[in-house]
Amino acid sequence: MKHKTFLWFVLPSSLAMILFIVFPLVSIVVQSLHVAHDQVVTTVENCGPFGCTTSTIIDQSATEALRREQPLGRYAGLTTYLDRRHLAVAEVGDAWRSAQGWRDLGARMLNLPFYKAVAFTLAYTFVVTPLTIILGFIVAVAVNGVTRSVRGPLIFFSLLPMIITPLVGSLILFWMIDARGIVGAALQAVAGDPGLSVKASTPLMWAMLMVYGVWHAAPFAFIIYYAGLQTVNADTLESAMIDGATRWQRIRFVVLPHLLPLTTFIALIQIMDNFRVFEPIVSFASSAHATSLSWTIYNDLGGETRQLSAAAATSVLTVIGVAILLSPVLVRTWREFGRR
Repeated sequence: MKHKTFLWFVLPSSLAMILFIVFPLVSIVVQSLHVAHDQVVTTVENCGPFGCTTSTIIDQSATEALRREQPLGRYAGLTTYLDRRHLAVAEVGDAWRSAQGWRDLGARMLNLPFYKAVAFTLAYTFVVTPLTIILGFIVAVAVNGVTRSVRGPLIFFSLLPMIITPLVGSLILFWMIDARGIVGAALQAVAGDPGLSVKASTPLMWAMLMVYGVWHAAPFAFIIYYAGLQTVNADTLESAMIDGATRWQRIRFVVLPHLLPLTTFIALIQIMDNFRVFEPIVSFASSAHATSLSWTIYNDLGGETRQLSAAAATSVLTVIGVAILLSPVLVRTWREFGRR
């Protein structure tokens, strides 16, 4: 293909990437370096029959003029990144110097909002991602092994968690774990504690959020693996059977190597998706027990006082975190393509 033809071919997608990816990234980086202007305060002297008094008032016209002149706000550099709501450099330094052991240091770090959100986000990502891949593969192998007459209904029911809107799905599980729900009542019966409440326990709430994450995302892995199983070489499987290979050996030495590129693809998508966990935290009303980076951005943007610089700084740190998590998979993929 000629260079000119190739350039015209990739031009639409390149423009779309610049418009919807590059520009927003540049925008949030610039916004994170600015903070809102302080209100302009002036001193006014009021004189009357009994003398003069002075008072301070907010000069609305001067404040509005300043905001029109500098709409992004006041340039603050990396101040927002280093404050207590984000990297909390000063607080982490104090905790490091005064902590009595690693456990005490970890407890103090988790009291800081950013590190509390990072802890849950990473735990959610590293637990849900592998479990999603494993469960999706098991379901795909099981469905692929049944007779064709029941395969269609099984595929439909296996995809239901992905079809249901995330907010609705998380609300259903939220009602189930209530003390009056089937899961909540069952946990009370098993534990022998009528006062046990999933909603009041941080570990149980983390577990429920991760259960929902696996339940909702497993159908995606299932459908990818199921499609990949249709491309496995039947002659290779038949040869392995003739040689006496068991079902597990065929899966381990024939199927899994064949599906390895799909596993990489699923891992990439799931890491990006799980790192921005948000809907279940809102639906479960679990912000007292678990917060994520996406929830922090939402919280900064909500309410009467929108903290744009704080939300932008958290967004930049989230993008950096996703890039760090994806880098090993991307490097491995790059090396595999380089060998071809």
